[in-house]
Amino acid sequence: MSSELKEQAGGATRSEVSAGRGMLVVVSSPSGGGKGTLIRRALKNVPNLGYSVSFTTRGPREGETDGQHYFFVSEQEFRRMIEAGEFLEWAVVHGNLYGTAYSQIERERAAGRDIILEIDVQGAASVRRMAQDATSVFILPPSFEVLRERLSARGTEREDDLNLRLRNSVEEVEHYREFQYVVINDDAQRAAGLLASIIYAERARRERQEDAARRILASFKREAEDTVN
Repeated sequence: MSSELKEQAGGATRSEVSAGRGMLVVVSSPSGGGKGTLIRRALKNVPNLGYSVSFTTRGPREGETDGQHYFFVSEQEFRRMIEAGEFLEWAVVHGNLYGTAYSQIERERAAGRDIILEIDVQGAASVRRMAQDATSVFILPPSFEVLRERLSARGTEREDDLNLRLRNSVEEVEHYREFQYVVINDDAQRAAGLLASIIYAERARRERQEDAARRILASFKREAEDTVN
């Protein structure tokens, strides 16, 4: 990332970044942890919530659409974007490159819209450093065996890729301690409800309600003066 973008993204306090801006929700889990399913349910059920589409060099899986699930680009294009400082974060995950475009996140947040980011644990660590007011949620599978069953049931990876993801998951789950919230995904409906509840609760934080509260207090003063007079 360029020094200019680092300066824009880093070094701000929670209240300074949050005032008048949309909320950034970072959701992470090991591959197969179910974050995609829970995010889709949140997008369907929580109003005024957008989704950040990541860039990746891996090929699309069956049913995936460019620009909707990911922006699928060549490694050459991805590295050009790195050099141009276009990523808020990027990482090598399971042998492929993944990244989040700074421009999309900044555009949505500047307009006061909340946006949810589906990301691996490496990328989540980078985002937390650069966007200090981000809300972070870790989706924890209930057991290794359940994770294995979910990855196998997807049928989207070759055996070597599947085993790599399973090996990596042992280290990835250890990162849950770095997140503000942990949702155990033992039941998709319950877990999706918890994710939605976290978003609603974060929207109600005093720092994020400061502008609205001030407007309401001003109306109290006006009405009180009219009533007394």
